[in-house]
Amino acid sequence: MNNIIIGINKYHGKTTIIKYAEKDRLRHMYMVGKTGVGKSTIYQNMCLQDIENQEGVCFIDPHGESIDWLLKNIPKDRLKDVVLFDPSDIDFPFGLNILEAHSEIEKDFLVNECIQIFYKLFDPQKTGIIGPQFEHWLRNAALTIMAGPDGGSLIEIPKLFIDHKFEMEKRKYLTDPLVIEFWTKQMSKTSDFHKSEMLNYFMSKFGQFMNNTLMRNIIGQHRSSFDFENLMDNKKILLVNLSKGKIGDINAHMLGLIILSKLQAGILKRANKESSDRKPFYLYVDEFQNFTTDTFISMLSESRKYGLGVHITNQYLAQLPKNIKDSVLGNVGTILSFEIGTEDAEILSKEFMPIAIEDFINLPKFSFYIKLMIDGKTSNAFSGIGILPETSKFPIATKEAIETFNKLYYGSPRVLVEKIINKNWI
Repeated sequence: MNNIIIGINKYHGKTTIIKYAEKDRLRHMYMVGKTGVGKSTIYQNMCLQDIENQEGVCFIDPHGESIDWLLKNIPKDRLKDVVLFDPSDIDFPFGLNILEAHSEIEKDFLVNECIQIFYKLFDPQKTGIIGPQFEHWLRNAALTIMAGPDGGSLIEIPKLFIDHKFEMEKRKYLTDPLVIEFWTKQMSKTSDFHKSEMLNYFMSKFGQFMNNTLMRNIIGQHRSSFDFENLMDNKKILLVNLSKGKIGDINAHMLGLIILSKLQAGILKRANKESSDRKPFYLYVDEFQNFTTDTFISMLSESRKYGLGVHITNQYLAQLPKNIKDSVLGNVGTILSFEIGTEDAEILSKEFMPIAIEDFINLPKFSFYIKLMIDGKTSNAFSGIGILPETSKFPIATKEAIETFNKLYYGSPRVLVEKIINKNWI
């Protein structure tokens, strides 16, 4: 079993290494703290240890700095295990299709996740911007697009409502009586006026992805460039660079949400494997509140038995919807806090007794308090200090080699991708 190091504890002149055991990591870790206090450093160091220990990992980074650091420190014997998903590389786009499914169970799960993603992006407070009628249209359209041997992508959904020939071509593969009824009894009997009114509202939610070349070339491909079940079973290294400065906030959020949805679908497939075959896989997500849907709650409580260890972090608790916050504090075995504000300190001081509110507020940079899962039980709170990352171990050529390998192995030439997508639209 591979233990990893989180940091060090200094107490009464004695320095002790804070170790984190594999079986305890499957109970997950949550880290909170202001910007610049050392959160990314902790997860970078932990992730690199996993990589050096030949473990499988996924690191989702909304800034890019952690991915850049990791790329410069990947051991040479693991270079070919790296899958680098960088959407800003527009010349060799990866495919990432949320509507690509290989079973009826996976299909239903991904359609539900697709609906949750639209809520997250356009109506997080459930005010009615995305409502029952939008859900109904999207669910039936998505199931129709997925029918047939060739499947389809998210950006083809609007085409169903404006191209009758395309609609009929997809409908011939339908077997679900409810989806068939949607087209034959509901849509066919809706007046042109009401259909047009709803269509404008419906299609407006797709426009910014369909009209954005970067996004269209990624989510418009029918085949995803990588499969999460395969990545987990073969202990691969998935590095997801969602630098908001390069691709924009909403694009980063959309892609992060799809990545986590596909990961959850891959995790659920492990239900068919013997527990001994479920190799541990470790997920790291920075600013995780931007990439979580309601089903993330069940992932926290269920994924432990499927071999997924989740490590999540953000800046303050108020960023989290109440149900997500309650799930995190209730289901995560290890909680680590750097310097936080008064409101968060009031909440965590109750979890970390006898640590006082002032103790959280006055923490120096790189210092933290932690309640650590040890042998299945959460410890009393104690203090720790993060370990500064080493300087890059390998030359810049190593990073470039990984990038080149990924372009050729997982990406597709932009000209070819656009030709296929345009063909699907004509």
